[in-house]
Amino acid sequence: MFIIDIMMAISNWLWGWPLLILTSAVALFLSIKFRLFQFTIFGHAMKNTFGKIFDKGDGEGDISPFQACCTALASTLGVGNIAGVSVAIATGGPGAVFWMWAVALMGFIVKFSEISLGMAYREKDPETGHWHGGFYWYVRRGLGKNWTWLGIIWAVILGCAMVFAPAVQINSVVEAINTSFSIPPWIIGVVSAVLMAIVLLGGIKSISKFAEKVVPAMALVYVIGSLFVLVKFAGNIPGAFGMIFRYAFSPVAASGGFAGATVMLAIRWGLARGVYSNEAGTGMAPLAHSSSSANHPVKQGLWGITEVFVDTIVVCTMTALVVLVSGQWDSGASGSALTATAFGTAFGNQMAGTLFVTIIIVFFAFTTALVNVYYGEICIDILGGKKLILPYRILGCAFAIIGSVGALSVLWNLFDFFFGICAVLNLIVCFLMRKQIGALIKDYLARVKSGKWEPTNEAAAQAIPELGLNDTANK
Repeated sequence: MFIIDIMMAISNWLWGWPLLILTSAVALFLSIKFRLFQFTIFGHAMKNTFGKIFDKGDGEGDISPFQACCTALASTLGVGNIAGVSVAIATGGPGAVFWMWAVALMGFIVKFSEISLGMAYREKDPETGHWHGGFYWYVRRGLGKNWTWLGIIWAVILGCAMVFAPAVQINSVVEAINTSFSIPPWIIGVVSAVLMAIVLLGGIKSISKFAEKVVPAMALVYVIGSLFVLVKFAGNIPGAFGMIFRYAFSPVAASGGFAGATVMLAIRWGLARGVYSNEAGTGMAPLAHSSSSANHPVKQGLWGITEVFVDTIVVCTMTALVVLVSGQWDSGASGSALTATAFGTAFGNQMAGTLFVTIIIVFFAFTTALVNVYYGEICIDILGGKKLILPYRILGCAFAIIGSVGALSVLWNLFDFFFGICAVLNLIVCFLMRKQIGALIKDYLARVKSGKWEPTNEAAAQAIPELGLNDTANK
């Protein structure tokens, strides 16, 4: 328990200012170095992502670019979008939303960078024929074989974090369902574990097909429900935005069940929920995106911008506005209960609001748990444990049951500890590989202008000397 207490203390410290400052510093540096690329390219990115969701890709890969994005979104669109945003407002005040937006805008360039690197340095598994890429690969091939140890450490840490993920996600499902129905928690856990096992057996193709159907559908349902609330309380929208901008730079006094908040508290909770929600900088997204059939690394990197936009600017913003315009933000409630109360106020029936939020949480949390276990499988594969993938799946599903019946506080903190360490390592590596990121951007813009494309993503990456992919010492 002493070791766990130390890990919990480190986790609480790390997820405060240290990680938020590091994320902001790296994002700001990359933004300046690449001349605000994420903003100047934004229209082009939307056209070539949202505008090409049915594009199967022009290169080699296991899944389409859109399926890769949906798989990554299945991890980011979770309880944080529903409950996390409400916690930020209930604790840091309306101003927290502004800082959540700020970290999302910074997250554009970070997630773009890590995904582009993942695609550039990915490799095809000679045994399974599947494509894999991410932190381990761009460290080993980009920084050189002498850095392989860092990639292995990252894989060990993330593998540990991901096996706990189903526990924290399914526990949220239990809490949500029990607000509407009296179903024994262990039954919810067992059903979730069985469904997870069925989807996981099919690997990345099965997961991506599931995510492709569920994620856009549930996101659309949630946005439509939120728009209903905004239309009903349309007169309160200007006031809601006024509070967001006003309390981002000035303290908010206590009112109703709200205890009041300083500017620093608004910044801390806004940035924390933003980072936690869109996962920019953690290095997780490239594990899904690197299976894409895009024929240039930056093409898939643009989907990273779209991913953060959908997760934070759209979905998280919807939650924030619903809570604010409904007038319930200072009611004293927090988390999913606050979100449910806000929807219930608009629907004119508290049970209807609770049921709506419950359904969204169930699907969001389940898909997050599913993809997190898949991420863990990749880490096990990195460590040379293909034979351990099946036991790892079983363990991940078992933790879904464990999380449904309790032991959550310790598991949450362990998850936060491992997750936070991975983010620190990945952010540092993204900074170290800024030259390679710049080379990818330069090459992409030149190809857009000339209209000449290599036949595959690998050919495009090999054609960029600055990446050093032709140096066998790095392989």
